[in-house]
Amino acid sequence: MESKICKALKLAFQPVAILWSDERPADALQFKGVGSGCVMSLFAQATAKGKTAAFDRATFGCFGGGAGLGFGRQYQNFPFGGVECFRYFLSTGLENSGKEELVERVKGMGRNEFTKHLLHGEGYRKTPELVEKFLEDLPSMEVPTRYVVFKPLKDLAEGEVPVVVIFTADPDQLSALVILVNYDRTGNENVIAPAGAGCHQIGVYAFKEAESKNPKAVMGLTDISARRTVRGILGKDIITLAVPYSLFVDMESNVEGSFLERDLWKSMTGE
Repeated sequence: MESKICKALKLAFQPVAILWSDERPADALQFKGVGSGCVMSLFAQATAKGKTAAFDRATFGCFGGGAGLGFGRQYQNFPFGGVECFRYFLSTGLENSGKEELVERVKGMGRNEFTKHLLHGEGYRKTPELVEKFLEDLPSMEVPTRYVVFKPLKDLAEGEVPVVVIFTADPDQLSALVILVNYDRTGNENVIAPAGAGCHQIGVYAFKEAESKNPKAVMGLTDISARRTVRGILGKDIITLAVPYSLFVDMESNVEGSFLERDLWKSMTGE
């Protein structure tokens, strides 16, 4: 499937489709298990290298990735105590939590980035209590198929219909995408930028929007951990926009006659 938007915006990277499927593509990249591996690293491979990636409930990488891909409330399975531990991991760390036995167990794992963050926290939320509230507000779902598949949009086979299409854009291109989302719609909040991991923003947030009669696009890669993961392949000046498929179809139909064919936008692209 070729994208008119991709051509008009002169995107450096092809859009990536997310599909739900009970079949694993034969050539798909896949993690070997759960507990480690960043979903966004395979997203980058699909975006920049044209690879296909597949995930299921036994091969989704880190637990945040499992939640982001729609494999349920995986933070309950976070090491050393599920949500109780994760709430310190994302905020202030275990070292001053009063959980001395747990601290000693973590220290026994040796020194690496994961144990450092467990002990001292990532500092993404001010308090463990705010992390709990974040998890309460984070969408959760069980996708209805065995696999979640990342595939370059241009490589979709006949009859394959994605749940979400993800654009990877620089600031100028993102501006154009936001305008195009709003081009034929009422309201001024048709693009959202919810807090969360990079995989949440292309996954469950967008999946939930896809269930709406008037779905919104979801801006992402505001997660600096994910940005560090993908910057070696995608560069540092990019943002994702995850678009539910019905909205993508509308946007594609609106390229002709829109600002994308006018002089101002063409001056932005060097035409």
